[in-house]
Amino acid sequence: MTKTELIAAMAAAADISRDQAKLALEAFTDGVTDSLRQGHDVRLTGFGAFVAVDRKAGVARNPRTGEAIARPASRTAKFRVGEGLKSVLNG
Repeated sequence: MTKTELIAAMAAAADISRDQAKLALEAFTDGVTDSLRQGHDVRLTGFGAFVAVDRKAGVARNPRTGEAIARPASRTAKFRVGEGLKSVLNG
C-alpha cells in the first residue's frame, strides 16, 4: 500500500476528505519522528511500537569490489509488532 492509497483508505474509513486524511497522516508521522528524535518510544497498544535504536560502528563490504568500508555509528528506528497485530496476521 502506498501513501496515497493509505490516505484514500483513511478518508473512506473515517468519512473525511482526502485532504483531512493527508493532514492526519502527516501529523502522525511528524509526531512519531519527533518522539524518536528525542529518544522516546512510540507505543500503540495492540498494534506495535516504534523504537529508536543505536547501531554500533562496524565494517561493511562493497558488494561490487569486496572492499571493506568503515560504517559509522548511527541511530535508526525499528518497529516491534504488538500482540494484537501479530494475532490478526497469524489467524
